[in-house]
Amino acid sequence: MDAQKVDMYIMSNSKNFEGYQIVALRDMLINADDSKFLTLQSVPLKDPTIMLIVSLLAGGLGVDRFMLGETGLGLAKLFTCGGLGIWTIVDWFLVMGRTRELNMQNVQMALL
Repeated sequence: MDAQKVDMYIMSNSKNFEGYQIVALRDMLINADDSKFLTLQSVPLKDPTIMLIVSLLAGGLGVDRFMLGETGLGLAKLFTCGGLGIWTIVDWFLVMGRTRELNMQNVQMALL
């Protein structure tokens, strides 16, 4: 893929990935075929900040886990009232990193 397109994509979406993932992402995109660029643009990326806000407001009901596509954990969190609040508090610290990991997985699946 063209280096200019890759740099543009990374600059506009860098907040959706961990810092250590950016180098690997750039290498993957440089080595990808140009036809993958349109596919890459259509990959749904979740904003980690929005996920943190959702987790703060409705994390006790498991809404954050449902939004990440983790239905089983969302149901468990819902039925245990956020693990009696402990699970909810732990997720406040983990949800942004988990969102970034899932974004990277989605991009990797799109490039295959």
